Amino acid sequence: MYTFGIELDLPFEAAVDKTIAALAAEKLGVVSDVNVGDIVKTKLGEDIGNYRILGACAPALAKRVIDAAPSAGALLPCSVVIRSLGEGRTAVDFMDPVTVLGLARSPAADAVAAEARAILDRVCAALKG
Repeated sequence: MYTFGIELDLPFEAAVDKTIAALAAEKLGVVSDVNVGDIVKTKLGEDIGNYRILGACAPALAKRVIDAAPSAGALLPCSVVIRSLGEGRTAVDFMDPVTVLGLARSPAADAVAAEARAILDRVCAALKG
């Protein structure tokens, strides 16, 4: 599977805030924030609800991947999808770096991917608590 995640009993904006805080606690910065829900509504006139994609990055890990396989930068950063499920529930889906960075076919990238997965597992666990 290319993602793993959790469903939260939180409204969308509270889930976004909690996710960003949990990422920051693990020293992951949010380097991009794409509001897909707003884009679809503006460009297509369709409402898909609240849907954001955060690009989470640990610069030291990113540098190690790029050093090992420069074109693997196309696989960065780790994406985190936050989407409304309705009725005050929100899903948080994490890109699995082991699956995605495995495409680089580099032992060094695989090692970084395992570290990144462990970090994201801790973020996911923090969201449960």
